[in-house]
Amino acid sequence: MTDTRKFKTVATFLEPMQARLTAAMLSDNGVPAGVFGADSSYPSIGYAKGIEVKVNEDDYDLAMSILAAADKAE
Repeated sequence: MTDTRKFKTVATFLEPMQARLTAAMLSDNGVPAGVFGADSSYPSIGYAKGIEVKVNEDDYDLAMSILAAADKAE
């Protein structure tokens, strides 16, 4: 059986910790999120393109709403 879920990027960061905190906040709010692009043997190489936080395509709108609410709260 093939996994047909698609992922969408909801945020991009240069710092891995920011990406991990964002993914954790989304997960804490019921949206499973993953960090992509943060693992590299040479940290500065992987971060040039940015570190992406991604969610399932079906959760994209909810994730964006959570991130927008968090931005307003700051």
